[in-house]
Amino acid sequence: MKRFEEAVAVTGIGQSAIGRRLGRSGLSLTVEAALASINDAGLAVSELDGLATFPGEAVDPGLAGCGVWELRDALDLRLRWFQGSPQTSGQLGPFIDACMAVACGLATHVLCFRTVCEASAQRSGGRGEVVGSQFAVSDWRRWLAPFGAPSAANWIALYAQRHFDDYGTTREQLGAIARNARANAMLNPAAVFREPLSIEDYLASRMISTPLCLYDCDVPIDGSTAVIVSARDRSSDRPHDPVYLEAVGCGLTGPFSWDQIDGLTGMAATAAAETMWRRTALGPGDVDVAELYDGFSVLALAWLEALGFCDFGDGGRFVEGGEAIALDGKLPLNTQGGQLSGGRLHGYGMLHEAVVQLRGHGGPRQVRQRPEVAVVSAGGGPFAGCLLLTR
Repeated sequence: MKRFEEAVAVTGIGQSAIGRRLGRSGLSLTVEAALASINDAGLAVSELDGLATFPGEAVDPGLAGCGVWELRDALDLRLRWFQGSPQTSGQLGPFIDACMAVACGLATHVLCFRTVCEASAQRSGGRGEVVGSQFAVSDWRRWLAPFGAPSAANWIALYAQRHFDDYGTTREQLGAIARNARANAMLNPAAVFREPLSIEDYLASRMISTPLCLYDCDVPIDGSTAVIVSARDRSSDRPHDPVYLEAVGCGLTGPFSWDQIDGLTGMAATAAAETMWRRTALGPGDVDVAELYDGFSVLALAWLEALGFCDFGDGGRFVEGGEAIALDGKLPLNTQGGQLSGGRLHGYGMLHEAVVQLRGHGGPRQVRQRPEVAVVSAGGGPFAGCLLLTR
């Protein structure tokens, strides 16, 4: 049976300005990223016939900078297929759906985008500025708010502490992930934080939710990323070599509530990774570069284990010292600075960077031997998705 992945390719990528409190609307940022990706793919706006985004419009302020309707109207698109939904396989869900839509013939060129305006929405009040009022009435979070756990930092800290307790993982090992991200961000002009970060700086930083400190947490920003998925038989005449989709993975194996998941140190990443590897003859040893979701440093650690780059429980030792995950290491990790230093583009920055690396367009941060295979992941906790890309 032919896999749908064989019928599609990534032909265009684009990003808007990225930064803290840019003072621009989500639609403005989205249009900038969309037009950049369309130009990158060598397409006319009128050739787009599909649109997909996460999470659509109705979520916490700042988390969805623009919905399908707004962008359709702004670009006057004539769409044959569209999707915008939060209940999907992590942030990459709409991208996976777009690939299936193209493979099924529902569209030829689908623009997938993710826009965030969290920094502007939060202003000086932090996360509580945009979500605090919802805890008294909303869904699963009502079980966490009474215990002073309004933020994902609180929820993920429990996973991190469990990893520490079960496997002896240390703060210094998590610090290696944060420092690797910063070292790569220093080579990326678009990264938000580019100052040097020492292990002393990391250990002395403010504790956010034990054992996660300030540098274990990504930073809310404003920005938009767009990626164009095209039919594979329409991808060869584009300005840049197409990037191919080898396999996708997603999974939802337990309750959505973050405090009731089985296998706390593995999370949904485990199911997503298992699905992805079942859909390809490639394996972890074939991957040349990894762009893994690091909303918190420990999530990147969980993905390294789930994807089989090291044994479960051995992630701390794998990243210790940072040599293995450096640009010249055996598995370069988050080459654009990740979300920890590059800014929280909610997973789409990972997808964008994987295409950059596979094209060999990374400039100072380009992996020395141009990668053949890249893995991308997004999400943590109860929902997750991952991709394997090739050139």
